Amino acid sequence: MEKGGHVYILANRRQGTLYTGVTSDLMRRLSEHRLGQIAGFTREHGIKRLVWHEAFGEIELAIRREKQIKEWRRAWKIELIEERNPHWLDLAVTELGFPVLKAD
Repeated sequence: MEKGGHVYILANRRQGTLYTGVTSDLMRRLSEHRLGQIAGFTREHGIKRLVWHEAFGEIELAIRREKQIKEWRRAWKIELIEERNPHWLDLAVTELGFPVLKAD
């Protein structure tokens, strides 16, 4: 059975550093990012705030969308985020029930 996927954009603050990713398990991946369990760019830059996400019925479609967004200019990514989330709220908190992150 094929599993769906999610494309997501994380930020460290409003208009801050952005990270675009893809996963078959959004809740698990967000937990990993928020706890700093994923070594590399997101942990080094404190990127934990979910500012945009999109679900797909097939992981291949999610991967294709992630690659598309990664090629975009930064301004286009910001426009995509602000169409749905103009205040850059942490959607992990407001939509998915995660606790508010403590200030680092």
